[in-house]
Amino acid sequence: MMLRELGRSGLRIAPFAFGGNVFGWTADEATSFRLLDAFVDAGFTLVDTADVYSRWVPGHSGGESETIIGRWLTRSGKRNRVVIATKVGMEMGPGEKGLSAAYIRRSVERSLQRLQTDVIDLYQSHEDDPATPLEETLGAYADLIREGKLRAIGASNYSATRLAEALEVSARNGLPRYETLQPRYNLYDRAEFEEALQPLCLREGIGVIPYYGLASGFLTGKYRTEADLSKSPRGQAARQRLNERGLRILAALDEVAAARRSTPAAVALAWLMTRPSITAPIASATSLDQLRELTAAAALSLSQPDLDRLDRASA
Repeated sequence: MMLRELGRSGLRIAPFAFGGNVFGWTADEATSFRLLDAFVDAGFTLVDTADVYSRWVPGHSGGESETIIGRWLTRSGKRNRVVIATKVGMEMGPGEKGLSAAYIRRSVERSLQRLQTDVIDLYQSHEDDPATPLEETLGAYADLIREGKLRAIGASNYSATRLAEALEVSARNGLPRYETLQPRYNLYDRAEFEEALQPLCLREGIGVIPYYGLASGFLTGKYRTEADLSKSPRGQAARQRLNERGLRILAALDEVAAARRSTPAAVALAWLMTRPSITAPIASATSLDQLRELTAAAALSLSQPDLDRLDRASA
């Protein structure tokens, strides 16, 4: 499989990334192990998680996804075949949030322990922390990279203004820079990324690994009416997209999928893979059948008329 450069980090990844938010939530440990094995055995590499996954589930405290990935890494012996990405910054408990140097160091050690690894390939600021100077955050990352605990750093949910400011601070102070951005971006959610972040990432050579590649499942075509929203725990997230534009996008996906003997989900991800700014979209699966459908996107070739049809529908 053709690998893609992840920013200027030196890391190279396959063009589709597995979203680990489901591990320990809608995929139990045994299912998660099977999914990870199948993902890697198919030639894919980037597994994305976060310390906060899945703190939103009643009875969970965060770290569940990292813990399952760590057990899988130890059991499978496949650590050298994957790029592990995790995140820091969202609230894990009272006083446990943000991007201060002290908190980053505590969080790195906890993530390393849960992941059962000596180094995190890509460590991402999960959200901006305006209360902490960028110099302090990036300086903390510099120390951890020197210590061999991190290979590269990235940002998630940053505005173009703050990402540009962070890049300038890195250049001015000789600090590591954010090599990746993880924004919300898909066929439905386009404007926020394309208007300001995309030009910045292209200009600066930032690798982009967007989350919600399938718009919380909406772009699979599973949710077409209000009655469909009860089909899964994530169904309610699709409600806001059940409008004229959303249904127009689904119709375009249906048309292209039929022409290509594919599925709407694979077409939606393949569209993302063609975007010049995108390194690899992130999406989740909870069954092997779902995973096979998603990974098929990497082999799906969309024609220019296909892309034009999708662009018009989602404009």
